[in-house]
Amino acid sequence: AAMLPAGVAGAAPAQPGDRVQWPTVKLLDGRTWSAADAQDKAVVVVFWSITCPFCRRHNPHVEKLRAAAVGKPLVVLTVSRDTDAAAVARHLREQGLNFAVTLDHAPMAAALSMRRVTPLTVTVGRDGRVRQIIAGEMFEEDVLDLLQLAA
Repeated sequence: AAMLPAGVAGAAPAQPGDRVQWPTVKLLDGRTWSAADAQDKAVVVVFWSITCPFCRRHNPHVEKLRAAAVGKPLVVLTVSRDTDAAAVARHLREQGLNFAVTLDHAPMAAALSMRRVTPLTVTVGRDGRVRQIIAGEMFEEDVLDLLQLAA
């Protein structure tokens, strides 16, 4: 059995329809992200890694979604499964990606999905409940369709 991170004793990841218990995580840029950042907003969380070839194609779509969501009640938060913050920061610069990234994947996985697939996209409605858990790479138009969560 997988070890549960401290603070989520016995808590299982949210299933579609469940309310998310957002952990507080540190972002790569030094900011903190918490439940307050999700208040009355839809959230699209993408788990990825710098070594995943599918993520390399998927992340530019996620970046387009982030740009399209500016000013709308939708937040894009990505979770890198990598451990080397400098390598992740370099990858983001090289790929022109400006979305929020946390390397705190254990608490995010515990809250949202323990599946090890990358990319893995979890959508959360403005009501704070999980809508979809989408395994694998998505087409650009499908990623951009997630803007409808902000409605």
